[in-house]
Amino acid sequence: MSPGQATLRSGQSPAGGSRALSEPAQSARAERDRRLLALDFDRAPFTIAWEVTRACAYNCLHCRADAQPRRDPRELSTVEGMALIDQLAGFGTQPILVLTGGDPLMRRDLFRLAAHADERGLRVALTPTATALVTRARMREAREAGIRRVAFSVDGPTAGVHDRFRGFAGSFLRTMEGIAAARAEGLALQVNTTVCALNVEVIAELVPLLEAWEVVQWSVFFLVPTGRGAILPMLSAAEHERVLGWLYELSRVVPFDIKTTAAPQYRRIAIERSGRRHGAAPGGAGYLFGDGLHRPPKGVTDGRGFMFISHRGEVMPSGFLQLSAGNVRERDPVDIYRRSALFCALRNPDALRGKCGRCELRELCGGSRARAWALTGDPLASDPSCSYVPAALRAQS
Repeated sequence: MSPGQATLRSGQSPAGGSRALSEPAQSARAERDRRLLALDFDRAPFTIAWEVTRACAYNCLHCRADAQPRRDPRELSTVEGMALIDQLAGFGTQPILVLTGGDPLMRRDLFRLAAHADERGLRVALTPTATALVTRARMREAREAGIRRVAFSVDGPTAGVHDRFRGFAGSFLRTMEGIAAARAEGLALQVNTTVCALNVEVIAELVPLLEAWEVVQWSVFFLVPTGRGAILPMLSAAEHERVLGWLYELSRVVPFDIKTTAAPQYRRIAIERSGRRHGAAPGGAGYLFGDGLHRPPKGVTDGRGFMFISHRGEVMPSGFLQLSAGNVRERDPVDIYRRSALFCALRNPDALRGKCGRCELRELCGGSRARAWALTGDPLASDPSCSYVPAALRAQS
């Protein structure tokens, strides 16, 4: 089986059941999928994450946002949020809009914002914190507002491991209840897991749970030492290579997609082990899911296919690379993404320095710009998490 072969194709429901589509509808969907998966990342991001608030009841060890218990009075208002959504629709490419936080459910206008985004053609996903706010009634509101997928964070297979990460006893049970509520309302389910030295030896035990929950995607985040996460033990380069290799082999046999965040070298490993340079969908078009939140064949990384908007409107390459390229209160985010010096540099593989700059795979991978920045202060420096030795450097040895 090739990587991602078990993932959903266009025309299937998130749980895998087929949906009857008319021939014109199938044709229209195929054309939409083709456009979405062939995006020019110089012109538009594939995914936009909007931190609608930093308010959160949890105190997670690895929180990149250093979330607070109360909402910041400087966060974008409802009116400003609506205007922002209108501007993001100006990309004209129907990007994914992830409503995140903090805990986005701490905004009372959340579903109003989601419904407006859906009406403007954005594909909306939600990453709630698993608190008492995640009820079946709210998951129904989410679905009715046009939210297509809900992503819960699960950082260990047991309450002991997960609750240690979350800084809250009982968070594992709350997460199980939230997952059950989302599934009961027919929402596509994604699980996000942050990997570091504290949990790396037990993440394999999550696999049976992911299968039981019928997740669409397992998104594995490799720790970037920013925010509270700066005090956590990061994996070594050799450990990154080992875990990424295991994930690739796992991707060949499980009934859900596996993607990585802050570990773009996963694409190199997949190529080395499969001999393929494209995704699993027909024609190498990427990974197609029934909820429409597809994954493109090109790697989405900090500032290249991805854009982050903070609760105060700062536009950044990602939530882990917290360098502002401008503020939506002062400048159109479309223009910031396309023309700011920071974003343009991050999309230019020839601007990379050190080992990454000399690597023959820099266009395919490029390293984690967020980790390079977190560890060196230079977003264009080499990513210390990669153990690969470029051909140019091997030739010198």
